[in-house]
Amino acid sequence: MAKIKTPRWGWALTGSGHFFKECLRMVGSLGEVDLFVSRAAGEVVRMYRQELQLPKTARVFRDTTASSAPVGLFYYGTYHTLILAPATSNTVAKCVFGISDTLVTNVFAQAGKCRVPIIVFACDTAPELETEAPKGMVKVYPRAIDLKNTERLKLFEDTTVVETLEELEKVLTQRKCELHV
Repeated sequence: MAKIKTPRWGWALTGSGHFFKECLRMVGSLGEVDLFVSRAAGEVVRMYRQELQLPKTARVFRDTTASSAPVGLFYYGTYHTLILAPATSNTVAKCVFGISDTLVTNVFAQAGKCRVPIIVFACDTAPELETEAPKGMVKVYPRAIDLKNTERLKLFEDTTVVETLEELEKVLTQRKCELHV
């Protein structure tokens, strides 16, 4: 097993298929990364028939403990950045209202409490979107509450909300420059 370097990237996957494949490719391009996989994300990986191509030093934490035990790593400076991408409307709503009942919502809360910068790629950002489903492209129409919650999340401290894959790539590149990685 490769030596684990800290601080490192934390990446949380939710159950959204919105640019899921592209997000997985980005995860694979990061050097030192830990992946936090929600139960729903585990299902989506199978639906999209993705094989995770992770760096050798990557660790994968699955949503299998009631207390979300891996969140304790945030207290000890293990992470310099948390990326939550793609983020479902359900996850965004829970984050906005402080509900920490899954591994992903718990890492979001703990990153915030530990002042670890957070980048969120929200899925529901426009009244009409095209997204890839397992059987091809589909149109979706986010509800007003979903759009409002995305806007609310933008007001959180140390949290950058991006609305497109291009914005996510830009913000990740910017963060890498800040960290000199």
